Amino acid sequence: MKLVIAGNNKDKIKEIKEITCGVFDEVFTLSELGVFEEIEETGATFMENALIKARTASKLTGFAALSDDSGLSVDALFGAPGIYSARYAGEPVDHQKNIDKLLFALKDERDRRAGFITVVCLYFPDGRTVFAEGRCEGEILTSRRGTGGFGYDPVFYSYDLKKSFAEALPEEKNSVSHRGRALRKLVSLL
Repeated sequence: MKLVIAGNNKDKIKEIKEITCGVFDEVFTLSELGVFEEIEETGATFMENALIKARTASKLTGFAALSDDSGLSVDALFGAPGIYSARYAGEPVDHQKNIDKLLFALKDERDRRAGFITVVCLYFPDGRTVFAEGRCEGEILTSRRGTGGFGYDPVFYSYDLKKSFAEALPEEKNSVSHRGRALRKLVSLL
């Protein structure tokens, strides 16, 4: 089966390819297929955004399409930044500014529990869809730790790994990450 990944975030694409390696005959990104338009996420939930992206990518390419929508949900912030995680500090996307804004929002907060959520959607050209969700629990650190990963990884302390995602090796993070869990669930459903 040929698959297109609906997105252009190089870090997410690398993670998706590593986890789904061997499941699909050929895996392409939109840009590898000459599609450069940004798919607007207009949904109100992770599931809606994942479906919008996968359906659009499938219609643009004629291939089955895989997309995800992910975000950080912080208990003390009533689930924020949620679906707005990538652009929490505004446009353009800036991971460091997002972290700074999050740390400022939590500066006097004792309850720092948080979780990453991913919903993946596999959309087939005939309209069939398969969804899977993955979560990982942890808390927000008071300062950055580690140099790996991307996004909120330097301030997200994983309860599973007992360290920040930025301190973890890629294979460690993939073994417990929200995206990894969602993708493994999806693969088991196929």
